[in-house]
Amino acid sequence: MPENNIIVVLTHVPGQICAQRIANALIKAKLAACVNIGAACQSVYEWKNIVETQIEFPLHIKTNQDCYSKVEALIVEMHPYELPDILVLNVHGGYIPYLQWVNGQIL
Repeated sequence: MPENNIIVVLTHVPGQICAQRIANALIKAKLAACVNIGAACQSVYEWKNIVETQIEFPLHIKTNQDCYSKVEALIVEMHPYELPDILVLNVHGGYIPYLQWVNGQIL
């Protein structure tokens, strides 16, 4: 069933303008059906032996497995970090009409 190839790609960016630019680019390129931009959150992580604290905006990108490599390439190209966090969550179910809509929005 084609609905089973839906994924959610997660990433975080350091600003709302950056989040909007990536979201718009993904939608315009038909690489995602929907991108949710979450409220600012605080991320704490170690980078180059220093504990960093950064305000970031989460993006939840609804797409399918066939588009993942292009979604990843676009994020890496547009993301300001040297090493952006990009994670994939496989969707194992959901409202079938919505999952069909997601696939219908993507090239």
